[in-house]
Amino acid sequence: MSSMLDTKTRGPSSAATTAPLLSVRDLKKWFPIKKGLLSKVVAHVKAVDGVSFTLGRGETLGLVGESGCGKTTVGRTILRLIEPSGGEVLFDGKRVFDLDNSEMRALREDMQIIFQDPYSSLNPRMTVAAIVGEALLVHNIVKTKAEARDRVASLLERVGLSPKYVNRYPHEFSGGQRQRIGIARALAMRPKFIVCDEAVSALDVSIQAQILNILMDLQEDESLGRPSFLFIAHDLSVVRHISRRVAVMYLGQIVELAQTEELFAAPSHPYTRALLSAIPVPDPDKKPQRILLEGDVPTPINPPSGCHFHTRCPEVMPRCRIEEPPAFKMSATHAAQCWLYEGKAPVSPVGMALGFEV
Repeated sequence: MSSMLDTKTRGPSSAATTAPLLSVRDLKKWFPIKKGLLSKVVAHVKAVDGVSFTLGRGETLGLVGESGCGKTTVGRTILRLIEPSGGEVLFDGKRVFDLDNSEMRALREDMQIIFQDPYSSLNPRMTVAAIVGEALLVHNIVKTKAEARDRVASLLERVGLSPKYVNRYPHEFSGGQRQRIGIARALAMRPKFIVCDEAVSALDVSIQAQILNILMDLQEDESLGRPSFLFIAHDLSVVRHISRRVAVMYLGQIVELAQTEELFAAPSHPYTRALLSAIPVPDPDKKPQRILLEGDVPTPINPPSGCHFHTRCPEVMPRCRIEEPPAFKMSATHAAQCWLYEGKAPVSPVGMALGFEV
């Protein structure tokens, strides 16, 4: 359905530099499962289990995978909306997980999030002026409510809404308009980094295209600092329009990472090929053969040994059931975590976090 998106044809920003804005190394988030009167920990939900990647300045990285694979948890853990179980995140040279509350509060000016559901992410008791302008007042960017109101009106224009809407409440807007308000809120602090958590998945296809175009335009805006996006989605065809690179997640791990066009032209991991085969295309004669995966996604409480994907993989080998594969370097910008490419050079989590392409 989303393959019908009519977004602008220009590519994503080319402002990314070799010095990464964000570096994620071996990130883990395990949620404890407790039972009994003493709340004894009996197991863990391994939502994120060793994720590493880098994000350039002014770049958009798409993070895709099935529901429940850990995409949202990655984004929220990077922002420390939830605390990590392990790993390291460097943001603009700062070790995010080592910062205290006051240092983290200051860093939040540069790190923002656009939430998935525009109906639950806006406080129904607050006006648009209060929702978008709250951070400006909290961080002392403006001194008065009148000044904040002027900034909010300007931000609303940036996202395609009338400045006259500042006194309205969320229930007076459609879903697409509410998501624009969420974008304006995220942009209020002129952040360097924004997590777009399924920012268009709850919207109609035509509205999705509008929101994607807004995000692409904002990333080109020098006055907003050309923010970097971690664009989380489950729809590869949407991610293709906005992302410079794409990371594919399965059961808490990144199984493939590549430049967008390279990933779509030559997917290496069997899971990526299965995802791409499911994308609707307008011309039936050009539709690739559908790859149907058998069985259900295993539970993250007790993931399979070896390669997590081996229980559903059509190309499984005996080794896959025993040993977890490293990421193998397919090219200077492409890595896949699969034993099919054992002869190629492996990429360590450190290499992934430093940007293995350089």
